[in-house]
Amino acid sequence: MSIVKKLDISAYLVVGPENTKGRSVSAIIKDAVNAGFTCIQIRSKVASARELIQLTRQAAEVIEEVGKSQEVTLLVNDRLDVVLAARKLGIKVDGIHIGQTDIPVDVCRDYLGEDLIIGLSARADELLEYIKTEDVSQIDYFGVGPLRETQTKPDCGLGKDGKIITRNFDEIVKISELSSIPVVVGGGVKLADIHPLAQTGVDGFFVVSAVAEADNPMLEATNLVNAWNLHKAR
Repeated sequence: MSIVKKLDISAYLVVGPENTKGRSVSAIIKDAVNAGFTCIQIRSKVASARELIQLTRQAAEVIEEVGKSQEVTLLVNDRLDVVLAARKLGIKVDGIHIGQTDIPVDVCRDYLGEDLIIGLSARADELLEYIKTEDVSQIDYFGVGPLRETQTKPDCGLGKDGKIITRNFDEIVKISELSSIPVVVGGGVKLADIHPLAQTGVDGFFVVSAVAEADNPMLEATNLVNAWNLHKAR
């Protein structure tokens, strides 16, 4: 089965060295994957390209070590150069996640081909219009948020007027109904949000600090996955 066809964004962890309270990124990823997380995104605004490649290598090795290379998707945030370099080095990385104002989708697709994944976060103040009007044929999923303001990524949801735009559950239902591609929602998501989020029709949730900065990442990751699976099945 192709990478795109097996894409599962139901439980999605975004992680980098600035989010782990000094613990290794690979240890956090191992806990998350063992708990049932299905998608991992490497994101760092402080790591160099070489460091990001190494983090990607470590992530891929951890996923393989626990026997989930065919189930868990590994993505890199923003850095097309890192994805290309990692794949050149034989690292199993499955694609990229970009923002609407980052490198254009068609450029990513030209370099990555049809078999790798491209996820996109549209600008918060343009999201609904973007989903309704833009050609999404080259995108595999939308990242939507934030549910609430978050210190992990203070500019998440920043509008043109400099104010943060958060999403309520009614808006998320509308986004899910409008989108022809899968939608994953995050930004300040906590365990208590999983039940109402699972009822909106979206395909998954993403978290950073809820797992990566938890005192017990394995426990928190397990609780999130179990809650999603329980409420989504209803």
